Amino acid sequence: MASGSLPCSSGSSWTPKQNKLFERALAVYDKDTPDRWQNVARAVGGKSAEEVKRHYELLVEDLKHIESGQVPFPNYTITSSGSDEEQRLSYLKLN
Repeated sequence: MASGSLPCSSGSSWTPKQNKLFERALAVYDKDTPDRWQNVARAVGGKSAEEVKRHYELLVEDLKHIESGQVPFPNYTITSSGSDEEQRLSYLKLN
């Protein structure tokens, strides 16, 4: 039986390149852009407007879970040098 909503694990997979193109397209085509999802889908390539809209909705849900504290921070290995913040930034490659 088919249900009305898709579980997170269903649907087609997204390559790292498609995810990067998706992120860039979201920056270009904001919520006020006419035909936003068609434009984002065109920018990503190989995805329909409905697929990119769903991918965005899942991203928003993930962010809500992170911001609400429902997703634990990863365990970082503590070394003798550098602060915890420096280690986290280094781990995330933001430093």
